[in-house]
Amino acid sequence: QVQLVESGGGLVQPGGSLRLSCAASGPRFSSYATGWFLQAPGMQREFVAVTSWSGRSSYYEDSVKGRFTISRDNDRKMVYLQMNNLKLEDTGVYFCAAVKLEEEGVVADPSKYDYWGRGTRVTVSS
Repeated sequence: QVQLVESGGGLVQPGGSLRLSCAASGPRFSSYATGWFLQAPGMQREFVAVTSWSGRSSYYEDSVKGRFTISRDNDRKMVYLQMNNLKLEDTGVYFCAAVKLEEEGVVADPSKYDYWGRGTRVTVSS
């Protein structure tokens, strides 16, 4: 079983940057694709970014392309989301999630994920 703990959220002005971290524990973390999801106030949880086992493949929701970068360090069992040029609509709770795959790939559908963290709140406000 994989456990995930997010950190790094906070209050930032529009145009600012934050780096979210997700610490994983449990066996075979390198067999899991890992993603970040955003739950904005009053909204459902939505896909933001995902990276494959090795980190060689990644996929982003269109609105964050060019602004956010997902990465992972399997030796440290960490996943990161670097967020630049933040916008008001990036506000919400960010969740880290993991899905075990039989082969390297990426998954954007939150219903496919096996494990979730408790989230870290990001507020973009002037």
